[in-house]
Amino acid sequence: MTELAGKVVLVTGGSGGLGQALARGFARQGCRVVISARRRESLQIAAAKIAQDGAQILSVPCDVSAREEVRNLAAEIIKHWGGVQVLVNNAGIARAVGFVEMPDSLWDETLATNLTGPYNCCKVFLPAMLQAKWGRIINIASTTAKVGYSHVTAYTASKHGLLGLTRSLALETARQGVTVNAICPGYIDDERTHENARAMAEKTGKSVNEIEKLFAASAPQNRLIEPDEVASLAVLMASDKLGGMTGQAISVDGGAVMA
Repeated sequence: MTELAGKVVLVTGGSGGLGQALARGFARQGCRVVISARRRESLQIAAAKIAQDGAQILSVPCDVSAREEVRNLAAEIIKHWGGVQVLVNNAGIARAVGFVEMPDSLWDETLATNLTGPYNCCKVFLPAMLQAKWGRIINIASTTAKVGYSHVTAYTASKHGLLGLTRSLALETARQGVTVNAICPGYIDDERTHENARAMAEKTGKSVNEIEKLFAASAPQNRLIEPDEVASLAVLMASDKLGGMTGQAISVDGGAVMA
């Protein structure tokens, strides 16, 4: 996909396993990739790993739930490479807890990161895409954007909201050279899934391995999703090969949610 070479790509939540896979996927296409996350140290470690393959990589700490930090992120990217052309809203949190036991602070934090964060990024980076008459926004949602899951009420609500944001923005930008799509992964083989497995194991008395097997069994393929599988779709969505696709929510979940 040579048309992506040189494009400036921003991956939020870029220090985690999926974030690194997304960044690496775009870097392999010759893109100039910016990764952001809240913790500077983990972000620098991730950037160093990705740079080992000769990638053009820039790491900038940012809490996407804070609008001023997102504006500062944009200014830093412009200073180095110019405007963002591909925005991948990947930053997110997912903590498993029953609704009655869930502290209000977890609801607030989850919505701020998973929904308001992408809103902030779209608000800051979309205008330049519209001006250039070309841009790609890829929101990393979840199968929970389409169906309900127990013990992740805040996460499910935030991802349903993200899907709504995706569809509305797609309608507003459809004739202006910008596409807006969502990827809805199932259980990914990454640190977030493993953390939730540990949390559920503590509450249920089952082993972490048993919980992870239950996660895998929720999909007909009976397996977790590899981060690179999500990254491959994101790269394809950003290319001109799928320039006619917008407002869509594509599941990568081993067949768990067929809708």
